[in-house]
Amino acid sequence: MCGLAGFNGTFSKSLLFEMNDLISHRGPDHQDIYYNQTSAVGLAHSRLSILDLSPAGNQPMWDSSKTICIAFNGEIYNFLELRNELIKDSYQFKGGSDTEVIINLYLKYGQSFTEKLNGIFALAIWDSRSQSLLLTRDALGVKPLYYSFMEAGVAFASEIKALLPLLSDYCEQSDKPFQNFDAAAIDRYLSFLWCPGASTPTQSIRSLGPGEGIWLKKGEIIDQFTWYQLPVLRSHHSARSTSYQSSTSMNADAAVYGTERHLRQAVHRQMVADVPVGAFLSGGLDSSSIVAFAREHQPELQCFTIEVTGAKEGGIADDLPYARRVAAHLKVPLNVVQIDAARMAADLPAMVAQLDEPLADPAPLNVLYICRLAREQGIKVLLSGAGGDDLFTGYRRHRALMAERYWAWMPRIVRSRLEYWSRSFDQRRSLGRRLRKLFSGAALEGDNRLVNYFRWIDRQDLTALYTQDFKDALAHSWAETPILDFLAELPPTTHPLERLLALAQRFFLTDHNLIYTDKMSMAVGVEVRVPFLDLELVEFAAHIPPQYKQRGRQSKWVLKKAMEPYLPRDIIYRPKSGFGAPLRRWIRYELRELLADVLSETSLTQRGLFDPAAVQRLIHANDQGELDASYTLLSLLCIELWCRQFVDQAETHPNKFSYQ
Repeated sequence: MCGLAGFNGTFSKSLLFEMNDLISHRGPDHQDIYYNQTSAVGLAHSRLSILDLSPAGNQPMWDSSKTICIAFNGEIYNFLELRNELIKDSYQFKGGSDTEVIINLYLKYGQSFTEKLNGIFALAIWDSRSQSLLLTRDALGVKPLYYSFMEAGVAFASEIKALLPLLSDYCEQSDKPFQNFDAAAIDRYLSFLWCPGASTPTQSIRSLGPGEGIWLKKGEIIDQFTWYQLPVLRSHHSARSTSYQSSTSMNADAAVYGTERHLRQAVHRQMVADVPVGAFLSGGLDSSSIVAFAREHQPELQCFTIEVTGAKEGGIADDLPYARRVAAHLKVPLNVVQIDAARMAADLPAMVAQLDEPLADPAPLNVLYICRLAREQGIKVLLSGAGGDDLFTGYRRHRALMAERYWAWMPRIVRSRLEYWSRSFDQRRSLGRRLRKLFSGAALEGDNRLVNYFRWIDRQDLTALYTQDFKDALAHSWAETPILDFLAELPPTTHPLERLLALAQRFFLTDHNLIYTDKMSMAVGVEVRVPFLDLELVEFAAHIPPQYKQRGRQSKWVLKKAMEPYLPRDIIYRPKSGFGAPLRRWIRYELRELLADVLSETSLTQRGLFDPAAVQRLIHANDQGELDASYTLLSLLCIELWCRQFVDQAETHPNKFSYQ
């Protein structure tokens, strides 16, 4: 797991060193570059050594004939099987890394080599024979890759911050309002707390999509392609699909047995490393399941969790007793990092700086603190339970969707009144918040109602915050467009639950959970692996009938049944809880001073995005319980913090970010 950057075009060699320095936290073990002025190509790499710790694993790496050069970030879990096949075909290896396997696969199969890989990756391959550069990303988008097209050529990097020096040096500046902002992206960050699709807050930078690739030549994008699609988008008879039973014929026993077998296989497969491997352990079903199978391979598996001390918030469960219960049951060591809630609130500006994007969620701090503790104890690799909710259900929106049958049959006018009625509840109480969320968008139809489950604020309340200039910049843009376009590609007979899960797999995972997990773990040089997103498990889960995933109010029914032989029932069937950051309290207390500064009339007027008076009304409505606007206020806060770091400081270039 590493960091990569580079370009194809007439850029300066010195920029490679500057870009590499800005992502050196991702790979503290070795840094190097390749530059060829004649070919107008440059690759930079910062290495976190996990497989083959010797110099033979350093990058940028060439093949034995010195024709192919690669900069690679990730892990290929089936690399040993692929290596053995390549050796039989007389391909040569000088070391034991998975990077060499990728090079030789490319030499053998060309662009289609990605279809052989089971792993997580973002990579750049320079082919000196065709004088072309390939950029591509793993199937689910576990590893990020950003790129920017400018007059001098195309540049790319694992993190946005590494591209800023090029933007300030090679992009023309303009005094026009919102010339560099992507207004539609800002609108999406506020609507969902993250931005679905390829956009970032600046028009100059885009994210390469999961399972996508681009070819560059002479500083131009000459081809774009998609090499992976989610199973829900494909026929069961496509090349990637397996011979599993269809979702209409798989019975409960087959679903439970297959889930157990594929999850165990995925966990064991992802234990491969030449350094110690540990695991997150929150005490929830997903992380506990990962640990249960990982300890079969490594009995003394080091596990890590967090305890947030200080002020609490009603409705948030304390995970620590459950984590300790699981650790005792599985007989694994549990390491606990204690963090005060006030410290977490104070770390928000640094969190935004490291994330590169204004993701309005305190959960990334959880990842950061745990990974830092793991690294201090010599652990470079952690297994995570991320993805379980997105394959098997688990969020409140899944229960809410299944509960629609009790009211969705009502005439639209009645549903509109139901939605209006739910707005009157006191939003300072968890029941009031949940009822309003349940009936938010009740008057919407079909896919529009599905998308609404990801919204955090009603459209009318959101647009009231925008200045007229910002509204003009938005023009006819709609935050929901990328998601609705994706849903339009699904077969119309796709079950609503599968449509909702597909949205999570394509957008919520890629553009939110996986982004912050990668950025915050790599901030301290730790690789996070996600066994639930093993491609064979993803394929199998897609064939499980919806009624075995969400059975009434019981989420993850099939996974829970699969884990009954391995975990205590009170762990398997405990109520789900999210990351326990007391955000609603923070907005009223710990973050109040920062909120007053960052969202002040002077600050907002200078930025020109949001109406200062409307923002103050939103704060008041939140205080009075008229709206639950805590996450929207956090989103406004994060956007302005992002602007201060990445816009206001762009001319001087950002400093490296420290979490010491």
